[in-house]
Amino acid sequence: MKEKQNMKQIIAIVGPTASGKTALSIKLAKALNTEIISADSRQFYKEMQIGTAVPEPDELAAAKHHFIQNKSIFDDYTVGDYEQNFLQLTNQLFQTKDTLILVGGSGLYIDAACKGLDNLPGKNEQIRKELTHNLNEKGIESLQQQLQALDPDYYQKIDYKNPHRLIRAIEILLQSGGKKMADLHQKKAERDFKTIYIGLTGERSLLYDRINKRVDIMINQGLVNEAKNLLSYRNINALQTVGYKELFSYFDGTYDLNFAISEIKKNTRRFAKRQLTWFRKNPEIKWFDIAYDLEEILKYLEMRNDLS
Repeated sequence: MKEKQNMKQIIAIVGPTASGKTALSIKLAKALNTEIISADSRQFYKEMQIGTAVPEPDELAAAKHHFIQNKSIFDDYTVGDYEQNFLQLTNQLFQTKDTLILVGGSGLYIDAACKGLDNLPGKNEQIRKELTHNLNEKGIESLQQQLQALDPDYYQKIDYKNPHRLIRAIEILLQSGGKKMADLHQKKAERDFKTIYIGLTGERSLLYDRINKRVDIMINQGLVNEAKNLLSYRNINALQTVGYKELFSYFDGTYDLNFAISEIKKNTRRFAKRQLTWFRKNPEIKWFDIAYDLEEILKYLEMRNDLS
């Protein structure tokens, strides 16, 4: 392991959706003459542009970005794959850069990049087959109840409306010998860089207002048509996410459009709450208000003696 003062560094910008992470990452990348790596697991997919709030063309042009729309929803891409891709990329970029910006609201992907993944059990086809059968016969509620019984703390963090996530979590726990997810996520891999965490947050009412406005913008940009074009692929794991699931219910006739939009807003707010729950467990994060002063953040970074 390199001596701390000689190590390269990652500045990880985290926080809930609509908190301004993209804008801050671009400002810091320009100020520090560096590049941006995305850790937003929804923005990897090129078919999902509007509903995942991919940075605008002018934002992408303002600083070099990596891992934005670089995959297809048809690709089998895991957080383990992301960790390996991230390490390969940083090894390359650190040849010419001392500092890189990592940005995203996907806490698991941030952790995989900066701390490494745990040695979680792999796929168990028999368990997965049984859980899939339960899903088809008894509905998603049966999986929710099972996960809640196995690990109530993790149940509060996970997207419990995503059957694929539920099945994977139960599959892991059933093979863990009674351990909880918190126990399984204790291991940290050594990294040849240090990480400074910057978090963005704000008053709940302000954050929720920003979320609601962002959803309205997405609708105006054509989210309904984007989701309609993906309807036939609705069972793909990448599409089990807020903004698409609700519109699929609209196309089914279960929701009318106004209700579907209101559900997108509600579920995005819930998603933001889960993001904050995840990140607030990391004591290394220095939190700033969404109405931050860039100079204040730069001074904090300098105070850490990480930009000398």
